[in-house]
Amino acid sequence: MAEIKSGLHYTKSHEWVKVDGDTVTMGVTDFAQSELGDITYLELPEAGDSVSKSEPLGVIESVKAASDIYSPVSGEIVEANDQAIDAPESVNSSPYDDAWLVKIKLSDTSELDELMDSATYEKFVEEEGGH
Repeated sequence: MAEIKSGLHYTKSHEWVKVDGDTVTMGVTDFAQSELGDITYLELPEAGDSVSKSEPLGVIESVKAASDIYSPVSGEIVEANDQAIDAPESVNSSPYDDAWLVKIKLSDTSELDELMDSATYEKFVEEEGGH
């Protein structure tokens, strides 16, 4: 079973969100990285870029496939994780900690209400045929 951390918010496209005031840190879930396999490349936006909820903000590539990474919220990129870009395999080993992807300053905090909590996400993953 993939690890699902409590206290985070989740999207149906398998991104996680940690809220800190009006800024969120986001990455891909343990389930996502396990489905993708060995991560080989990350393309992320730069600080100052604007992102829109549910729109692609970057690309994650593995030996199996390339997938879009979707923004869980709308706002402005505050920081991208250069360490994850330089060592994309860290997404496989530490998707919730070392390999966070970007920090986003929220433009609309009400968008957080549309995200799933850990219990809802766990049910969602099980219904999708998660392990």
